[in-house]
Amino acid sequence: MLTRRLTLGSALALPFVAPARAQTTLEFVAGSLGGGWYTMGAGIAALIKEENPEIQIRVVPGGGLANPTRINNGQSQMGWGIDAFAAAAFKGEEPYSAAHPRLRCLGTGYSPTDHYLLARADTPVTGMREVLSQRGLKIGVPQRSSTDEMTLQRILRFIGSSPDQIRSNGGRYLNGSYNDIAAAFIDGQVDYLYFALARPAAILTEIAQGRRQAKLLGFDNDIRAHLIERYSYSQANCPPTAYPALLQAPIDVTAMDSVILVHETVPEAVCEAITRTLIRAKGARLTAIHSSMGAFDPMEAVKYTGVPLHPGAIKAFRAAGANPA
Repeated sequence: MLTRRLTLGSALALPFVAPARAQTTLEFVAGSLGGGWYTMGAGIAALIKEENPEIQIRVVPGGGLANPTRINNGQSQMGWGIDAFAAAAFKGEEPYSAAHPRLRCLGTGYSPTDHYLLARADTPVTGMREVLSQRGLKIGVPQRSSTDEMTLQRILRFIGSSPDQIRSNGGRYLNGSYNDIAAAFIDGQVDYLYFALARPAAILTEIAQGRRQAKLLGFDNDIRAHLIERYSYSQANCPPTAYPALLQAPIDVTAMDSVILVHETVPEAVCEAITRTLIRAKGARLTAIHSSMGAFDPMEAVKYTGVPLHPGAIKAFRAAGANPA
């Protein structure tokens, strides 16, 4: 009896040890090392681990066009995508040669990016179609196959033009880095620029302080509508306060946004936990990771239909009062 009591007492004295949760390790494919996407990916990984110790996220470099394919093929389990191009990947539309049916997402709105058409201040034309259709057009755009340049090609195709037609009409279609095309504009080699960057765009701040006067032009309504309906872009309003030296009144612009893509096989509970953590972190916590993430709004995030929401994300959004479209 004494032995039994001692054994029972010893058992009661042992500390309670909770069963360990199953560990999950995911690879998050982001952007270039040192870039905004990589910074945001690393910040999200740290945030998720802090709130969910059982989820380990390893961030690796990537890029907007290649990430959807990498995730669809299972090389990475999650990562950044651009809403319009992720939608194209899912459907197997240009620039992708095959559908990416294994893609799912955790919503969008994590880092909005505006598309800009910058013109010399004394240009007599005011509409995008008129600008891009004029003979002798001299325009600078980012490097070939960038999402910016591919968007401009989509616009040109919609209005019945192309880079080759611009050149054949005596114009110039200059590709280069953001720094290259900014320098070309300042030096007068081109009269217009087209590019996409998160607000505030450093290139616009630089040009606004430069010696050549410039202004931003809005997107024609039919062009914006075409990009939204055909390619799942979004739209934004750019106020004069964003770029006082370049804007006298608000303009409507095409926009694209960062979407978090996941492979369909990522467990529902894991996606629910990650999405729930991001929803709770909206505002100051996400802004601390990157200023552009301050725009994240769960109510808007669920409206994206280019890639299906993961079932785990749906549960998290619904629990937060955000009902998917």
